[in-house]
Amino acid sequence: MKAICVFCGSSYGQNGKYKEAARELGAFFARCGITLIYGGGKAGLMGEVAEAVLSHQGRVIGIIPQFLKDREVAHDRLSELLVVDTMHTRKAKMNEAADGFIALPGGYGTYEELFEVLSWSRVGLHQKPIGLLNVDGFFDPLLDLLRHTVENGFAALEDLDLIVSAADVSTLYERMKTFRHHHCSGT
Repeated sequence: MKAICVFCGSSYGQNGKYKEAARELGAFFARCGITLIYGGGKAGLMGEVAEAVLSHQGRVIGIIPQFLKDREVAHDRLSELLVVDTMHTRKAKMNEAADGFIALPGGYGTYEELFEVLSWSRVGLHQKPIGLLNVDGFFDPLLDLLRHTVENGFAALEDLDLIVSAADVSTLYERMKTFRHHHCSGT
């Protein structure tokens, strides 16, 4: 994987471990020569990941809609900043540029981006690995919800394999490297 798209919060959350994990992920990307693809913001965990990549001489591509750039939330020191017209275009460009996806703790926007790439994987629009950096158990309730969805017949058991999860960066990356997409029937 040469480029990974990261979804995460534009705030820091209440646990200092989230910020620490964002920095660790960014440093890992730079050390491994992985380009960071992300939403282009400078605030919160998004900004921390980007700053960590840049401070370790890595490459960062931000993709941001014009209306957010106009609000002065764009990071101004990225390797490349693509300004697009809509949030939909932003997500399409992120998907196009990335070889995989990682979600760190975040809010509604993070969930929306995560579930969109998960849905796209489910219906076969891509076969890229999707990883959860499960910092301090942040995603445990989400993983429980996905299992609950399967138990209630709204997803197949093998759909749980569309996401890999780990509490640390190197384990998550290894799981993503060995990910094999399976074809899902139905929706």
